[in-house]
Amino acid sequence: MNSASPQIGFDRFIQLEWAATALRIRSGAAALEDLSELLDASHSGPAARKKTRTVLNRLWLDPLPDLVEFSDRGVQIYRNVPGTSVAALTWGMAIATYPFFGRVAEIVGRLTSLQGDCTSAEVHRRMAEIYGEREGTRRMTNMVLQSQASWGAIERPNRGKQIVRKSPMDIQESAVVPWLVEACLRHVGRSLTIANLDAHPLIYPFRLGSSLSYVLSGSGSLEMRVDSASNQIVDLSG
Repeated sequence: MNSASPQIGFDRFIQLEWAATALRIRSGAAALEDLSELLDASHSGPAARKKTRTVLNRLWLDPLPDLVEFSDRGVQIYRNVPGTSVAALTWGMAIATYPFFGRVAEIVGRLTSLQGDCTSAEVHRRMAEIYGEREGTRRMTNMVLQSQASWGAIERPNRGKQIVRKSPMDIQESAVVPWLVEACLRHVGRSLTIANLDAHPLIYPFRLGSSLSYVLSGSGSLEMRVDSASNQIVDLSG
């Protein structure tokens, strides 16, 4: 199922450091003042800070009601498993919360799947086909791309005109894998074939590993079954 988040809402550049600080606050390891200091140092005025805080609130500090329990489990993983990827956790919250962010991720993942790169113009063209030819669509697509670069997913050479996929971050066999797969399912709103999950364009920055069936089988939030074509698939439980 898709969460009841706004169609377009991810309208700010979010540095990974800001998201990591918000996650630390949510986990009890930092204070709101720490985030305020970061935003004060990087934003020119109160309006800009407020808009950035709105996105950070939805990501970690004050998630949507239907994502609170999901978010809580992400925080528990961060708190209990040293070395858990903040980028993977924040990516999961972003695709579960913001359909717009997820759509950009899918397009970038698909366009870069063969040769490892694409142009920004290709991404903008496909987003315009979905959300309409308007300045807001272009600007917010740029915010998502800039954020994905900060989170270690892509590089943007040639003054941002080109998008180059970076080597995937290896998170296989970690506690975040089933949680990230759940985020993917929340975005797409349908079951997915387990054999194709590691190459799914929505989560292109991460390597889930080859033991997915075993890793996913331990999650109480996921349901695994075999479809009519004998493919093993996964869906949200309940």
